[in-house]
Amino acid sequence: MDNNVRVIETKNLRKEFNVKVKRDDSKVKEVATLKAVDGINIYVNQGETLGVVGESGCGKTTTAKLLLGLHTPTGGKILLGDNDISHLTKKEMKHFRRRAQMIFQDPYESLNPRFKIKDTIMEPLEIHGIGINKEERYQMAKKILEESGLKPADQFMERFPHEMSGGQRQRVAIARALVLSPDFIIADEPVSMLDVSIRAGILKLLRNMITTRNLAGIIISHDISLIRYISDRTAVMYLGKVVEQGNTEEIIEKRYHPYTEALLEAAPNPDPELKFSLKKITGEAPNPVDLPTGCRFHPRCPKCMDICKRMEPREVDMGNGHRVLCHLYSEDGE
Repeated sequence: MDNNVRVIETKNLRKEFNVKVKRDDSKVKEVATLKAVDGINIYVNQGETLGVVGESGCGKTTTAKLLLGLHTPTGGKILLGDNDISHLTKKEMKHFRRRAQMIFQDPYESLNPRFKIKDTIMEPLEIHGIGINKEERYQMAKKILEESGLKPADQFMERFPHEMSGGQRQRVAIARALVLSPDFIIADEPVSMLDVSIRAGILKLLRNMITTRNLAGIIISHDISLIRYISDRTAVMYLGKVVEQGNTEEIIEKRYHPYTEALLEAAPNPDPELKFSLKKITGEAPNPVDLPTGCRFHPRCPKCMDICKRMEPREVDMGNGHRVLCHLYSEDGE
């Protein structure tokens, strides 16, 4: 594993949507701009897992869709190695699809109920022309199923998705994503639809696959304790911005942004001696169509200062790649 080989990177990545909204009591809908992703800079190296964590509506899934080419960026760049993949042609997109794969939240919804498991795994190989013939593709499908923990594979190849448990279906989804040997994978809430008893096994499988195959992995979740278990680095998102990012254990041990601290306080911890001094955040996240001025977190922040209401914070490097977007640590906030 070479942690210095950068696989995927974003530079000032932005995505805006035009939406129709009603203002006050007016019956007429106006067109407004929703800033789903607003100038984020993240990266993932070979053999590394980046966790993206935040509340619902913070832009996690939109970021994933941008990285996979399912949305076209409004601005900024997405780099796969040294290549800009922000705007690909149809021909280029097919080649890119082999290099980037997605593992969805609900394995039952993401698997075709009319396909046997063998057909589900072999279809990507046929589309991309991998394998000399059907028999070779069948053997490749068997091998990846067994690597994904479904042994012996012969017992699963002829089954339909409804004949398998939730954990088994998710292993099939992982096998389908990895059979093309992609450069990076994105897993969006990969265990939220599964029983608690089997979540650890799926997360361990994902982590092993990423490290042994030297992939770049992005795991999206609202649960920071899950992100801590599987990710090497973590990016905390709030209303389209990455407010803090760095080594996962450093963020857990020494978090700087009040929002990160609030996420950690909300996570259950078995240590009865562990105390947090920060008050819990209150209220709901602001409407993304009508964002507050200054720092987006200031209406809910217990450490809010006057400058937070007036000016957007700049990202500050706290050392060792740990960066935070907060006036508490910027020169403006001193």
